[in-house]
Amino acid sequence: MLNRKNTSLCLALVGYTLLLLACKSKKSAQTTAPKTNANIDQIRFGAMYVDGCAARMKGNLQDAVKLFAECKKLDPTNSAVKYELGTIYKLLGVNDLAMVNAKACAEAEPKNEWYQLLLVECYNTNKQYLQAIKVREELIKNFPDKAEFKEDLAIEYAIAGQYDKAFKVYETLEKNYGVNEQITLNKVKLLKEQKKTKEAELELIKLSDFNKNEPRYYSYLADFYIETHALEKAKNMYDKILAIDPNNSTVNLALHDYYSAQDKNVEAYGYLKKAFQNPDLDVLTKTNILNSFYRRATELSDAKSKEQGFELAKIALQLHQKSPEANVVYADFLMLNKDAKTAINHYYTAAANNKRDYMTWGKLLVLDYELSNYDSLERHSYQASELFPSQPTNYLYNGIANMQLRNYKKAVQSLKDGLEFVVDDKSMMLDFYRTLGDANYYLKDYPKSDKAFEDALKIDADNTYVLNNYAYFLSLRNENLEKAEKLSKKSNELKPNDRNYMDTYGWILFQQKKYKEAEEWLYNASKLGPKNPNILEHYGDVLYKLNKYEQALLQWNMAKQAGGNSVELLNKIKFKKLND
Repeated sequence: MLNRKNTSLCLALVGYTLLLLACKSKKSAQTTAPKTNANIDQIRFGAMYVDGCAARMKGNLQDAVKLFAECKKLDPTNSAVKYELGTIYKLLGVNDLAMVNAKACAEAEPKNEWYQLLLVECYNTNKQYLQAIKVREELIKNFPDKAEFKEDLAIEYAIAGQYDKAFKVYETLEKNYGVNEQITLNKVKLLKEQKKTKEAELELIKLSDFNKNEPRYYSYLADFYIETHALEKAKNMYDKILAIDPNNSTVNLALHDYYSAQDKNVEAYGYLKKAFQNPDLDVLTKTNILNSFYRRATELSDAKSKEQGFELAKIALQLHQKSPEANVVYADFLMLNKDAKTAINHYYTAAANNKRDYMTWGKLLVLDYELSNYDSLERHSYQASELFPSQPTNYLYNGIANMQLRNYKKAVQSLKDGLEFVVDDKSMMLDFYRTLGDANYYLKDYPKSDKAFEDALKIDADNTYVLNNYAYFLSLRNENLEKAEKLSKKSNELKPNDRNYMDTYGWILFQQKKYKEAEEWLYNASKLGPKNPNILEHYGDVLYKLNKYEQALLQWNMAKQAGGNSVELLNKIKFKKLND
């Protein structure tokens, strides 16, 4: 209630005169000048006292204790020294010595408020609340005009469970200063502790009557009525607040809860929407509410939550366009509506405006990858790796993006960098190795490509992607075909009817000159899914080897129509023969 600003001065004797020296402490307490006996070394005492204050101010508490202890030896009766020692011992948690010194200085100077307050703190630390109360009562007698001492006494009474005495103190304060918000709330808290519900209500009514144009006072009553399940009375308070402040977002949210409790969902949503339209309602509150709509939409497949959540997310974004939170949650709802192309822009806005939110960057990279936006994926994954250099996923995505962009050297470097950060994650390590296998192949660094695939198979010997690509690259090099055949055969056994795997196996058979077997595999592969130019070209090649020239030419032309445009394919069509 009252603004308290205390200042501390430690006064020391230097030379033959009494000087005032500033010595501020964390407690901001004011002490009287240390009184020294005439027959002691005043200069030495003063110098050590000042050094003790300086050490305490710098946080060198142990040094301060030693200095003040020396001061105490020079003058065992000096209260200011005992106050300093008591304060420092309390900070150090040496409660018994803190209490000894606090009692000594407080008893020596009963009218020094700071000595008494230190003693109160020591009593409270030791949970000796009744003793603390006695000291506070004496403080009020000695300083009757200090309202803050009365407030503190009321709190002390409440801690000790002496609610009636605490209430009487607040009554006195209210009588002296008039109706006051904080005093009323403290009184209400005491009354609630004693389950005096009616008396608490009357106190809040008195506060609201004191200023009928203050909506906050009605909100206290509304909260009280909600607690006591007097919902209609709470509704009346909300109406009064809205009459003063129609756009009060807190009340509109409360009315949403009020009507939701009665299953009046249309009315409830109307008040929630009105709250969202208020720019003063902070974006974090809005996004927390939107996240609850999102959870219901996803976990419970609640179409209404999806629809309303999307509408509210749009409102929030209109009012908080640069907010990372608003952009993320709006993008999340766009994803529910399968609008990934729009969502990705909002994920990027969110990531750009909150560069420390790794989760949002993660969503952005995943969406870049899924949309095959490899230019963006390369750029965004590089940014993410700069911001989060120890996150291996960023390097993996950067490697994949550069692979697709045919920047194979960049891909290999990024993958090697990221692999260093993979710890106890075999699945991710497998992704790195298999991508390294591909990238090194295209760099024609075949030993490193083979090693990467071998490392991947050590992690997962049944990974069909690795089995297929490793086998296919061996067949393209026309090397180690026996091993290639085994790898490819295994991938087809693990995942039958995959046309790419079937094409690989057929091509290996072709390289082994097993043309009849190859024809069967490549024919079956060509009939699965939409027309694939590579498969059709391979099928044409094996037909040519079987002297089925017209059928071979037909397959090559079909490969061209399906998008094939390699020089080798065009020459086969032009010259109507296989380019051996």
